[in-house]
Amino acid sequence: MDPFYPVQLVADFVTYGLFNLGRTSLLGSALDFFIYDSIKILILLLVIIFLVSYLRTFISPERTRKFLTKKFTIFGNILAALFGIITPFCSCSAVPLFIGFVESGVPLGVTFSYLISAPMVNEVAVILLFGLFGLWVALLYAFSGVTIAVLVGFIMGKMHLEPLVEDYVFKIKAGSLLEEQKPTAKERASRAYLYTLDLIKKVYPYVLLGVGIGALIHGYAPSDILTKIAGRGNVLAVPLAVLVGVPLYSNSAGTIPIVQALISKGLPLGTALSFMMSITALSFPEMVILRKVLKPKLLGIYISILAIGIVFTGYLFNIIL
Repeated sequence: MDPFYPVQLVADFVTYGLFNLGRTSLLGSALDFFIYDSIKILILLLVIIFLVSYLRTFISPERTRKFLTKKFTIFGNILAALFGIITPFCSCSAVPLFIGFVESGVPLGVTFSYLISAPMVNEVAVILLFGLFGLWVALLYAFSGVTIAVLVGFIMGKMHLEPLVEDYVFKIKAGSLLEEQKPTAKERASRAYLYTLDLIKKVYPYVLLGVGIGALIHGYAPSDILTKIAGRGNVLAVPLAVLVGVPLYSNSAGTIPIVQALISKGLPLGTALSFMMSITALSFPEMVILRKVLKPKLLGIYISILAIGIVFTGYLFNIIL
């Protein structure tokens, strides 16, 4: 039995009972989709983000930074990518920590692995993918996102691109992070609770916006048009999806419900997920901020290698799924 079956009953009652909309009507289908996904995602976010936040209180940022600094092989890239999963940053807010890593002596390639992983593969993305598409898709997306972050960071590290970072970055006196005394279990729970509420306030409006757009697509968008434009027969569907996603700005919470609606209308999973990856990891606002840190040539190299990785992943998803 679907654990969210009671949520579906609530959505059906509101849509077809209180509003008395027809079960076959476009408006009814869109509203039922919106109510069900909004409640379901909120429950998932509250429960899992609290658990992840509680576990995160055991991780020291300073120790993590020192640990990464000592790793100059691909192992450091793997650790940085995994660290990106559990840090609560969107693409733009990841940049300050990226600067801190570079300034503290963490290898440049390792910092790029973090910068890619943090917005693309985080607990919110995994929660939503699990809730909407199932465990297999969530794990596959997380694995592919980490793989992209590791490989892109490793390749860029081997290219010795440090001279292409703006000079002032290495002169920043970021200071060291002070080690805190170990908090009690109650303090950890309190921090996790406050963080969860704060993140929900920041993320959930994007969820509602994304679910709203997804509901419109689910209820009204003609599937035959979407299938013709970006269906399996279009060889260029994946790179086109990436190009469309780059100018947009959202986080995974706002993007995944749209992706769900597009997939329900016939868009291949790989194409839809590559679209999501481009929005979260190659957003235009992030590139503007990164330009303050990276010289144009390095920014261009970063965008090109990451875009190639996302496109390759999209094609791979379409082949195996």
